[in-house]
Amino acid sequence: MKEDYYNVIGLMSGTSLDGVDLAHIQFKISNHKWTFKILESETIGYHPNWITKLKQAVDFSEEELKNLNEEYTQLLATIISDFIKKHTIENLDAVCSHGHTILHQPQNRFTLQIGNLPKLATLIQQTVVCDFRVQDVQMGGQGAPLVPIGDRILFAEYDYCMNLGGFSNVSFEQNKKRIAFDISPVNTVLNFYANLLGLDYDDKGEISKTGKTNIALLNTLNSLDFYKKTPPKSLGFEFVKETVLPLIENFNIPIEDKLHTFTEHVATQIALALPNKKGSLLITGGGAYNSFLLERIQFYLPEIKIIIPTNKILEFKEALIFALLGVLKLRGEINTLSSVTGAKSDHSSGYIYTS
Repeated sequence: MKEDYYNVIGLMSGTSLDGVDLAHIQFKISNHKWTFKILESETIGYHPNWITKLKQAVDFSEEELKNLNEEYTQLLATIISDFIKKHTIENLDAVCSHGHTILHQPQNRFTLQIGNLPKLATLIQQTVVCDFRVQDVQMGGQGAPLVPIGDRILFAEYDYCMNLGGFSNVSFEQNKKRIAFDISPVNTVLNFYANLLGLDYDDKGEISKTGKTNIALLNTLNSLDFYKKTPPKSLGFEFVKETVLPLIENFNIPIEDKLHTFTEHVATQIALALPNKKGSLLITGGGAYNSFLLERIQFYLPEIKIIIPTNKILEFKEALIFALLGVLKLRGEINTLSSVTGAKSDHSSGYIYTS
């Protein structure tokens, strides 16, 4: 029996801007079955200056974006090199990096993840696999979500796999195809209002819980055109900035009520998104720590069993799966599913850069 081993680092920076997630992963493939171990893992928080810059970048000029890409690639190189040195990691097959999404406009066949410049490989003296979204968008796909291939390969025992991060997304099997799509914004909005209260985030949803549902706002949010679209569909920060926040700001109500109502909106949309309201639902991402949000999801899905995994999987699942995407690219195997993104065919996405 042939067994293959891969020793890689996966890294991811999400739209919630809580930092760069790094995970040292060992994969074993035996008789077409994949297993993994998450070894060292860490989230490196952004300096406040970087948070401001990444929030404002959606409005940058082409020249400003070019400079930002150079600076961010340098930042990632430092973060990765420090992680490797700190944990004495040796004999890596690759560093597999998502980068950080600044612009996502699949309707214009354009998406930009910074930190994916070829010089990253030279700076860290490692093989780098990165820039996983661009090819899919050029092939007519949404370029997102990319995690479902990992859900299928590594987490097949669950009926649904859901990430609650800057946005919520879900993946599941239907008619022998993997279906996945973004559901709604989550922490991009909740954190915005927590920030206005001088907090990084609403811990466990305690502030949201004290608010009241504003029915008019809830109905307006639930009526947004995005929710009427059928998959494949994906969201970018542009949707939050141009549509969601201006809509909420039209309502002169306390921040606590905005948080409460938006949490109710997220839970409502999640319940509507699941075709079968029974089975097991694996939830990962920062939103899994929001007890109030989980309580509301359970309220709308009483027959669903919500499963919160170990902290390492909860916090580093996306880094784990981008590590998997990188390994699949190295093997020349499919890592992007057209049933999920809407691209013209399944394909092996990403670029390989050597030092």
